[in-house]
Amino acid sequence: MSATLPQLDDLVACPQCDTLHRAQSLPDGARAHCQRCGIVLMTSQPAAIAQVLSLALTAFVMMIAAVSFPFLTLDAGGLHNATSVIDAVLAFNDGYAFPLAIAVAFFIVVIPLMRLTALIYALGPLVREQSPRNGARTAFAFAERLRPWSMAEIFIVGVTVALIKVAGLAVVTIGPAFWAFAGVVVITVLKDQLICRYSIWEALDTTKH
Repeated sequence: MSATLPQLDDLVACPQCDTLHRAQSLPDGARAHCQRCGIVLMTSQPAAIAQVLSLALTAFVMMIAAVSFPFLTLDAGGLHNATSVIDAVLAFNDGYAFPLAIAVAFFIVVIPLMRLTALIYALGPLVREQSPRNGARTAFAFAERLRPWSMAEIFIVGVTVALIKVAGLAVVTIGPAFWAFAGVVVITVLKDQLICRYSIWEALDTTKH
């Protein structure tokens, strides 16, 4: 006799390595990890979605602060220059570099904000135990597709490397936008580690309109 094959709805694919696992009910507070790469696949923590939503809201506010306040201030040879994230984008605004300015703006500002907005839209009603909004599944899927293209952390790493090189040539003062951007990176890492995509999809599927 052949072994009974699991239904497709009972299988969970690891988002990191695509290994298939059989979905099972977990006790409260438990987590299920991928057998191959160790990433969290499922969780039964009731407060996990609320925590993810809180982190997304915090990151959204900090991202707005990051583009609103000075990022760096340079003093060299009696010259003083304050730079914001928008100024960094507009630095590529001339001639053939204009497409680069658009790419930088999208990867470090627009896409992260779009992803956070989609998450907040999709998860908000779930935290209040209400029916999901129209298009909540589409919004969450959109946020997941944008994840590889959200590159705020790459921007921070590049800025840090540049600061190390510039520090010997000028007096560099780090502005509040730098710390806001760094906070966004840390919160994003925490959010992506905490988020249980399987549980969110299940909540979006099982919650009745």
